[in-house]
Amino acid sequence: MKGKYIKGRSITYDGSQLHSLYAFTEHDVQGDSVVAFRGPCRVQAEGLVDMEDRKKGAEIYSEDMVHFIVELFDSDLPRTLALQRLFLCVVKDVIEELKPELFISRRGDDLYIEVEVDEGQEESRKLTVSVATASPVSNLIHIGINVSSRNTPVPTLGLDDLEIPVDDFILKVMQGFINEMKGMESARCKVRGVG
Repeated sequence: MKGKYIKGRSITYDGSQLHSLYAFTEHDVQGDSVVAFRGPCRVQAEGLVDMEDRKKGAEIYSEDMVHFIVELFDSDLPRTLALQRLFLCVVKDVIEELKPELFISRRGDDLYIEVEVDEGQEESRKLTVSVATASPVSNLIHIGINVSSRNTPVPTLGLDDLEIPVDDFILKVMQGFINEMKGMESARCKVRGVG
C-alpha cells in the first residue's frame, strides 16, 4: 500500500473525490493507496453516498478538515467496512498517543469525545465523518477529521481545539494504517494450514 500527503494545498472535499482511480488520476499514486489532504468539507445531500443520510437531507460541512481517501483493489465491501473501522482505530490511537488525557469513543464508523459543557454535564462532540463504498473496479473509504469545529451542523471538536499539530497527525495516521495493512499481509503469509 502506498501513501501520499498532498501538503500545502487546500482541496475542498465535496464527495466527487470518492471515485475509482482518484489517487492515480489526480495524484499519480497507482494501486492500493491512502491519499491525505487538508481543506474544507462541503457535501450537499445529493452528493452523499450514505443513503440514510441522503434521505434525511443531511449535509456535511466543515471549514477545515483532514481528509483521507483509501482505495483498495483486492477487497470486497464487507472487508472494506472492517478496514474503515480499523482506520478509525488508528486515528483514535494516534490522538490518544498525542493527548493521553482524552477519552475518545468509537461508535460504529465515527469517533466522539466527551466534553464537560456545564458542571456535571457532558456533551458528546463528533470528531470524524466517514463512509465506505464500492466502485466498478475498487472499494473506497473517506475519513474526514475536523481541524476546525466552527460553524459545523452538529456539535464537534477539531484538532485545533485539541491542540494537535495537523501535519504530524496526518503522517502518523497514514503510516499507522499502512503498517496495519502490511502487518496483516505478513500475518496472512506466515501461518500454515490446519486440518
